[in-house]
Amino acid sequence: MLQIYFGNMPEAIYNTEVYFQNVYEDEWIVDDFAKEVIKKIDRSEVMDVQAIKSPVLGIISPERLSGGTKTLLLIKNMPDKVFNASTCGDNCAGFILKLAKENDITINLRHLMDFGNRHFKARVLNDDTIVSDMDELLMEAYKYV
Repeated sequence: MLQIYFGNMPEAIYNTEVYFQNVYEDEWIVDDFAKEVIKKIDRSEVMDVQAIKSPVLGIISPERLSGGTKTLLLIKNMPDKVFNASTCGDNCAGFILKLAKENDITINLRHLMDFGNRHFKARVLNDDTIVSDMDELLMEAYKYV
C-alpha cells in the first residue's frame, strides 16, 4: 500500500539526487522497471549499466538521469526508506502507484501530486486516513501543504 506523509518529515531522505549518487548499484539501471521508467520519464534508452542514450544529452551516465527517475529507482530498490517524492513530477505518479502494488512504500510529499483520475488506495500518515482517489487526497493534503 502507498503511504504518504505531507510536509516536513525528519526521517525522510530529502536530497534524493545526492543520495542516489552515493548508493545506487549498476544492476538497478538494467532492471526492467528502470528501463521502462528511463524510457517514459527521461525519454532515453538504457544501453548498459553506465550508458544511457538521451536524445538531448547524448550518451550519459546514470548520475545524469532526472530527479524523478532517480527517486523512483530509490523507492523501488530501497522500499524500507522514505524518500522525498516531491522531486518527482506528476508523470511519476503512475510509477509510484505501480510500486505500491508490489510493496508497501512510504513517500514524503511537500506538494499535492496528481495521481490522475484512477482509483487508488493510500494512507495519509499525518492523520491515518485512507483515501481512494484524487478528490479524497486533495481534501487531506490541503491540511498539510
